[in-house]
Amino acid sequence: MSSSLLQKILDDIKSAMKSHDSVTLETLRTLHSDIKNVSINSGKEITDETVIDVLAKSIKQKNEAMEMFRAGGRLELIAAEEYSIGIFKRYLPQALSEAEVVAMIVEIKATVGATSPKDMGKVMKEINPRVKGRFDGKRVSELVQNALH
Repeated sequence: MSSSLLQKILDDIKSAMKSHDSVTLETLRTLHSDIKNVSINSGKEITDETVIDVLAKSIKQKNEAMEMFRAGGRLELIAAEEYSIGIFKRYLPQALSEAEVVAMIVEIKATVGATSPKDMGKVMKEINPRVKGRFDGKRVSELVQNALH
């Protein structure tokens, strides 16, 4: 196993078992299962990048679920999703500020020679790996669009 993040998750599963924290335990076991499934389906070893990808996807799904619960008036279910997101965020690298992302966009724009909205793909290709799991992808796209107009 070459993922220190996965090892931390497994250690935290053991801690949750010892402290009888069933909610955290269930959340972490589901996360571990999702990570293993991605690894099995891709046929690749689990790396920190794999773990971050699964975390980012899981957080996105939880946010979408919360929106649906709000729309459906199921406010009692939102707290559980927020709790899970809080657990998932513990394993993500430190978040980037909007100013840091804008600075990256300016740097990438200069490096790839992007000058118009047609160059958005070039910039997104460069910035996505740098910000994955550390900044909202939808917001990155908006910032890139603004920088190219």
